[in-house]
Formats: sequence, structure tokens, C-alpha cells
Amino acid sequence: MAIPLINSVVSWFLKKRIHDMELFMKHPQELQDNLLGELISHAKNTEVGKKYGFESITSYDDFKNQVPITEYADVQDLLERSRAGESNIFWPEPIKYFAMSSGTTSSRSKYIPVSEQSLQDCHYAAAKDLLCMYLNNNPESQLFTGKGLRLGGSKKLDKAAGTAAGDLSSILIDNMPFWADYSSTPSNEVALMADWETKMPAIVQETIHEKVTSLAGVPSWMMVLLNNVLETTGKDNILEVWPDMEVFFHGGVSFDPYVEPFKKLLPDSEIKYYETYNASEGFFAIQDQNDSKDLLLMLDYGIFYEFLPMSTYGTAQEKVVTLDQVELGENYAIVITTNAGLWRYKIGDTVRFTSASPYRIKVTGRTKHHINVFGEELIIENAEEALKKTMQEVPCSIKDYTVAPIFMEGKEKGAHEWLIEFEQHPKDEQLFKEVLDQQLQQVNSDYAAKRYMNTTLSAPTIHVAAPQTFYHWLKSKNKLGGQHKIPRLSNSRDYLDELLKIHQSAATASNN
Repeated sequence: MAIPLINSVVSWFLKKRIHDMELFMKHPQELQDNLLGELISHAKNTEVGKKYGFESITSYDDFKNQVPITEYADVQDLLERSRAGESNIFWPEPIKYFAMSSGTTSSRSKYIPVSEQSLQDCHYAAAKDLLCMYLNNNPESQLFTGKGLRLGGSKKLDKAAGTAAGDLSSILIDNMPFWADYSSTPSNEVALMADWETKMPAIVQETIHEKVTSLAGVPSWMMVLLNNVLETTGKDNILEVWPDMEVFFHGGVSFDPYVEPFKKLLPDSEIKYYETYNASEGFFAIQDQNDSKDLLLMLDYGIFYEFLPMSTYGTAQEKVVTLDQVELGENYAIVITTNAGLWRYKIGDTVRFTSASPYRIKVTGRTKHHINVFGEELIIENAEEALKKTMQEVPCSIKDYTVAPIFMEGKEKGAHEWLIEFEQHPKDEQLFKEVLDQQLQQVNSDYAAKRYMNTTLSAPTIHVAAPQTFYHWLKSKNKLGGQHKIPRLSNSRDYLDELLKIHQSAATASNN
């Protein structure tokens, strides 16, 4: 397809979508209420619909009172039956695909339903919207004069009983429309390779001679790939390999720790960075402005949103609010009802609203990935902000990290224990530790109160991880690949203790 024709098609779609977005920005709750009615009506004759009396639901209050909030364990049996080929359980149309969750909270994968509606009206719609927003903000873009390098998951689809399970990215690539396949690299054959350590050099070899204008993937794994590209080509930076590069579409983890490493890999101030917020359960939000960290909540992808204020989360006073009731600055856990048959489902993520007109958010962490052993309420957003400020004051760059509590023993105070793998080491590790502690106190008053005169918390302990420590840990869990992420914060020591064993083993080996 000729480039001018592609640009014409994109231009037409862009104008159409901007009009649609303006509608949901002007009437957000009305659109959400209508969507909820459509979802309930569509699924009223399913097993779940009959169980909870969808036929009698005429308002949001009915829905809230009749349908319970659920987690994965509550619906696992239904999902297993659906995976085995049963239909009309929680969604009328057959579910052909199940996305294997890339969460690191357990070694067992979660299987999240991906209906044809969610595939087309959510995931692929979001991919098109992302391009449209970028092109609308950057009218001089030459994006379609080259290809987009996509870095997805490492598992092939495992087909059985008429259904298939795999990383969401492999499902999307396997069903990719022609327009996306035409403009993407590597080939589907390479993109869907199962073994990550074989796949990485294959991607490098297939892409280094292409004209690549954009990147898409999780920052941590994309950095691994780009460093492999430099090692293979002998170039000093990625723009020497792909001089027409103009944007990195990223998501999955906070980009803050990766800002400086990517500036070195892509040393051009004109390079754009666009963040997305998606998961196996759906595509939720997209950065709609250049140079902004706020993400526009997408309200017409077949997802109805509810929110649980984290101030009462998990308590007897826990409450649920709708979109029109959220408050700016409050931290919320997300509850979704989707066009794939998830009903009032807690996805485990937390967000904070930065704007209500339109609704824009920042992802702040995970409901289970925080530390509150001593009343410090440390969330991922706090850790990322403190690390960012510390790296500015003590120049360095971080590849990966995790944090866990040191529990009190006898008269000993508690503390936080960090394991950090640096891309560029700080010249003064003690200064780095002191500044990080100070920055944590500045961004989190609860942490500061516990650290005051070592009342409850002693100064943090920081270990500099041996190279590849986190990589080898993921490999031991069979979790190598573009969608798998390191658990940053935990109330237990399970992750940290496993990682410390790998670190210590590597350190011992290097000393011998």
C-alpha cells in the first residue's frame, strides 16, 4: 500500500475518532451508564446473567446491589469451564482466546477472557487511537514511511478444546489486521517465538536492516533488546541504526527509572514517548498529549468503570464510587465490567485522577504491591518519584529493583530492604542511600513519621545487585518476555529472599 494512501486513511479515521472522543469527554457518565445497560442486556441470558437477575436490572443501583465485586479466585471455576469449551457462561458469544496474565504474584497464570468484541472494540481500537492521537499532535510525522518495532510476549498460543491461551500480545499479533501487520516488524513468525533467549537475537537480525520509525513495548525489555542491537551492530546509539526513529510507545511499568537510559539510547530531544495503560483485562487509557504523563481514560471501549477509594479499601467502611464521584488526588482501586464478560472485577491496579474534564489518570501501583508493615503506606508511585529525584541528585540509572520489609525482632526496629540493579552505578553508594531515604520522606508523610528519629523504621538497607540478577530470577520462573514485570514492592520477603540468593550466588562466583 502506498504511503500517501495510508496517510489518507489515517487522516479520515483521525477526524472520526476525535469527534467520538469529544462526545465521551462532554458526556462521560451518560456514556458509561448507556454502556452498562448494553452490557447487561447483551448478557442477560448467560449463566451469570440469570444468576444475578440481569433481566431485572434497570439502574446502576440495581447493578451494584445485585452483582458482587469479584476477584480472580471468585470466577476461576467459570473461566476454567469456558476454557474447556463451554459457552454462554458469562458472555453470550464463544470465548476463543484467554490471555495469560503476566502478574508475578504467583507462579500460576491467570486466564483472562478475550472476546471477539474486546479484541476488536477495545484492544485494536486502542492501537488505532494511539496512532491517531500521536499523529494529531505531530502532524509532520513520517511514522508510516517506516515500520514499528513491536516487542511482545514469548509464549505461543496453546490451542485446545477450541480455545487458545497465551500472552495478550501473542493473541493480538496472531489476529493482527493487515494494516498493522504491513507496518510492523519483526514478522509474526519471529514475534511469536516461544523461547525468549532465541527470540531476542532473531528479532535483532530481522530488524536491524529495516527502516524503523517507532518502538512499542515494556521499557525494561525494550532496553534489553536495544542494547542487543547496539552490541550486534557495534553502533554507539540506536539513532545510528534507525535514524528515522521518532517515538517509543510504552506501558506495563513506570517509565521514570528508564528516562535517562533511553535518552542515551535515543540521543535526540525530538524523540517522543507515549505511554499506554493496558492489561490482559482490557485497554484503559492512553497518553493524548505530547510531553505529558497524564493518560486519557478511554470510555467507549466496552468497559464500565467503578472505583474503590484506597483510604477505605479492604475495611468494613469500603465503598464504591462511579466515574462522576471520583475526587482528584485520591488513590483508587479499579473495578471493571467488560465486553469480555468480566463483571465488577478488581484488576488489582490503583490510579489517581489528575483531571475530571476530561478524565485523566496516572497509574499509581497495585493493590497488593505496596509496603504497609509499619503503617508507612508506601506505594509504587512514591518509590518511583523518590528514585527519580535521587537519580537527578546522585547521577545514575536503574535497570530493576525490588523492596521488602525487614521485620522487627526483639528491640530491633523495622526497615526497608532494597535490591537495585544499576545500569549506571552511582559514584557514592552511601550518598545514594541517604538521598533516597530523604526523598522517600518528602514524598510520603507516613514514611517520614515512621523514620523520624528512627521511631519505627531504621534507615533503609540497599544492596547493589549483581548483573542479570533480575533476568535470572525471571528465567527461573519461566517468565522471560515482553509482558513480564518485576514486583517492585511487597509486604512479604518472598520475592526479595529469592532474588538475594541469586545475587549472592553470582557475587560469590565472581569472587572465586
